Amino acid sequence: MKRREFISLFGGAVVAWPLVTRAQQSAMPVVGVLGSASAAAYGERLGLIRQGLTEAGFTEGRTVAMEYRWAEGHLDRLPALASDLVGHGVNVIIATGGLQAPRAAMSATSTIPIVFSTDGDPVKQGLVSALSRPSGNATGITVFSASLTAKRLGIFRELVPKTKVFGLLVNPAADQAQEQIEDAEETGRSLGLEIRVLNAQSGAEFEPALTTLRAVGDAALLVSSDPLFVARREMLTAAVNQHGIPALYGRRDFAAVGGLVSYGANLAESYRSMGAYVGRILKGEKPADLPVLQPTKFELVINLTTAKALGLTIPAGVISIADEVIE
Repeated sequence: MKRREFISLFGGAVVAWPLVTRAQQSAMPVVGVLGSASAAAYGERLGLIRQGLTEAGFTEGRTVAMEYRWAEGHLDRLPALASDLVGHGVNVIIATGGLQAPRAAMSATSTIPIVFSTDGDPVKQGLVSALSRPSGNATGITVFSASLTAKRLGIFRELVPKTKVFGLLVNPAADQAQEQIEDAEETGRSLGLEIRVLNAQSGAEFEPALTTLRAVGDAALLVSSDPLFVARREMLTAAVNQHGIPALYGRRDFAAVGGLVSYGANLAESYRSMGAYVGRILKGEKPADLPVLQPTKFELVINLTTAKALGLTIPAGVISIADEVIE
């Protein structure tokens, strides 16, 4: 064999080996998870997503690999984390935790399928062109949490009927903050209530905001939907309770760690459906053919232990309609 032919063959072999290795690795699809909060904050939801994946025929570590990227409540990190997943060559991206995660994922890629969860109307948010038939590379679920501000305020008034001042805690950096403020103010006017907007862009700002509200005297707090608050829910509920302020939250997660009351979508079926959608896409279906799923059940959760600590008596009529009472 001539020296030139040997070098050519040897060189070709060197090039081929990585290709074989990549082909072997690619036999197992990879799902990227982009989250606005932390793994701990979304532990239960991740379990539901995995359950949906398993029901679709994919088990993590055996037939599908998972790559996780968590912003830990620092939403400015999401674009870089999304780009990192795209660079990793994932087959599908799960984007969860408010509007910012789906937007970051969609800005990072227009070809990799995306399954998102969002709190608001994904059509108004620009994520899809229609709920029934999304366009582009994204579909998912909406829990309409940000759209329930008026409903929550109406329920909350039944718990504290004599209270006339309600604080609304928002993250002013969030895309949906203004929508939630407007909904609360409009509902407040119709009910004869005063709404005071409290801003917090970090956990360090919880205490100043709560101190301002506590100075009012008889006041209650409505916590808006935001990934920051979900990520810091234990810290937030503890601070609220320490100030002796009755508060209503948007997710059961808060009531479970000591929050007085929560009202929002039952997330179990929604997040299992996310996993099922990922499985269907891995099997060849397109996001554009999978309609955005909406919640069919909403749940009221009351923490009686917290109510007693606050010296608050929950009306029997409210307890009777609660989906869950924590004692």
